[in-house]
Amino acid sequence: MSVFIIAEAGVNHNGSIELAKKLIDVASDAGVDAIKFQTFKANKLATKNASKAMYQKNTTNKNETQFDMLKKLELSADSHKELISYCKSKKITFLSSPFDHESIELLKVLDLEIFKIPSGEITNLPYLRHIGKLNKKIFLSTGMSTIEEIKNALGVLINSGTKKDKITVLHANTQYPTPMEDVNLKAMVTIGKELNVNFGYSDHTLGIETDIAAVAMGASCIEKHFTLDCNMDGPDHKASLEPDELKAMVKAIRNIEQALGSAIKKPSKSELQNIKIARKSIVAKKDIKQGEIFSENNLAIKRPANGISPLRWDEIIGTIATSDYNENDLIEQE
Repeated sequence: MSVFIIAEAGVNHNGSIELAKKLIDVASDAGVDAIKFQTFKANKLATKNASKAMYQKNTTNKNETQFDMLKKLELSADSHKELISYCKSKKITFLSSPFDHESIELLKVLDLEIFKIPSGEITNLPYLRHIGKLNKKIFLSTGMSTIEEIKNALGVLINSGTKKDKITVLHANTQYPTPMEDVNLKAMVTIGKELNVNFGYSDHTLGIETDIAAVAMGASCIEKHFTLDCNMDGPDHKASLEPDELKAMVKAIRNIEQALGSAIKKPSKSELQNIKIARKSIVAKKDIKQGEIFSENNLAIKRPANGISPLRWDEIIGTIATSDYNENDLIEQE
């Protein structure tokens, strides 16, 4: 089963349905499996006095509140319907992270088959129960979380009605961009082993190296922010991939999937032709007459591998030549 790649548009549409469609175009062209937006009502998500995260202050108007910033980034129900329809025309899956109960219900009515739980909701018991009751496929982000908090969230989702095999836990870090020393990809594998659950990686680093590494380490899902232009106004653009980078990431992930291949060590189909060329045979080091005894003095090991394998060296040494050999002739013994 191939890695499920989510291109995270998030709020990089800046509140514009036309920008959102352009993001869908880019994601579809890159070959991802899904594009993900965010569904919320600002008045249900934050108080009017809630402050912004430091990275948001650095990338948006420092004088506006988190509420003011979010209000400009809301997508209406009609916008959701329009974007879902557009995604279908582009043959790409529409996803969105709901941030409140009203948004969960909207996505339920819109018949989304996959629900993405953002990191900030992992300790939101009523929210987790609400999504768990739907018994949909779930991607659970775990930024800022301990293994115990993840375990508890899984328990809530499962006890509320979602089967465990429908849940994929995404290792994540919520700092935008995430410093490399804070990525801790090994923790992703720990999540999978300790909780016996499908695992993946939601990435907020710059570049694509950690996504490729995560796939090599067994991630079944990769989520990555992208934008049309990193220099656009908005909270997340600067920590997002541009179109060419997104396409390069997808290509690299698909290449790594193929490269991981089989756990069985055996010659590959492409290299079978090289066996006779690269391996060697036992040959005459010099002219040998019938009846002479084979020894290290008159035998050598050279390419190609059309004759007796050097693995039989000890078996051949000390036997008698049954015919004449010229120098470099392949030794042939009954």
